[in-house]
Amino acid sequence: MAVRWNWASPRIALIPAMTITAVAFFGAICWTIWISFTRSRRFPDYAIDFADWARQYERLFRDHAWETALKNVLILAIGSALAIVFGFILAAMIEREKRGEGFFRTLFLYPLAVSFIVTGIVWRWMFNPDLGIQGFLRGLGWESANFNWLADPQTAMYGIILASIWHGLGFYMALMLAGLKSINTEIWSAARLDGVSFWRLYIEIIIPMLKFTFLTCAILLSLGVVKTYDIVLAMTGGGPGTSTWTPAYFVINSYAARGNIGYASSAAVIMLLITAALFLPLVLLTAWQARRREAMAR
Repeated sequence: MAVRWNWASPRIALIPAMTITAVAFFGAICWTIWISFTRSRRFPDYAIDFADWARQYERLFRDHAWETALKNVLILAIGSALAIVFGFILAAMIEREKRGEGFFRTLFLYPLAVSFIVTGIVWRWMFNPDLGIQGFLRGLGWESANFNWLADPQTAMYGIILASIWHGLGFYMALMLAGLKSINTEIWSAARLDGVSFWRLYIEIIIPMLKFTFLTCAILLSLGVVKTYDIVLAMTGGGPGTSTWTPAYFVINSYAARGNIGYASSAAVIMLLITAALFLPLVLLTAWQARRREAMAR
């Protein structure tokens, strides 16, 4: 029988990539799940005590630092969503005005050129009571100015949220700008001829048309929030106390500082379950919509 090389060759070429993915991705997940049921400390111990297999998980959900980390990731997600809102507003203003589009697009995209570590260090200086915003305003005579947010457990998380919004704003603006440019120009012209007001145009027509752009932004934002670690390390080091811990910070701290890879793995598994429960439906919905568009285009 003749070999159908046109059918077989691309599949053979994919074998190395699929093998690496299976080992590095799914293999790592399975390994982490297994280790989470063990008493592993600094180094892996593959023996599972089946009489007490859920020990690490029971300990995890009694840990107040883990509870704080879960609350913080929720606060961070809600606060960082403002980056999508402001990104849309900026994109709408740039798309409407046209003039200076290249300048403003570059200006707002500039924060993406720096890492979260650098962003965190810069914003830590900004919140420094002597060198930052507070010192500047008090130098101008505003003695009651107080921007020493990172020293207060009640406000430290808001400082991290502000830095995260600054870093991601340009990225979401670029996505929204691409979405606005994909809208047929006849829709804008028809709305103008019909005398549709500015607010009604955006609320009833433009925003519903961009619903999947918003969904894509939400997925990307949420994935970034779940793995937030470096900006927390640079700005607060998790402090004051454990007030700015996130799940990713908790996992790394559990291994690096506490020397307990089994405990860190149990937290990582819970992070994976939360991520899958929240984002898998959104990813499936996006894939279904893409297939539907392709079917309609045929």
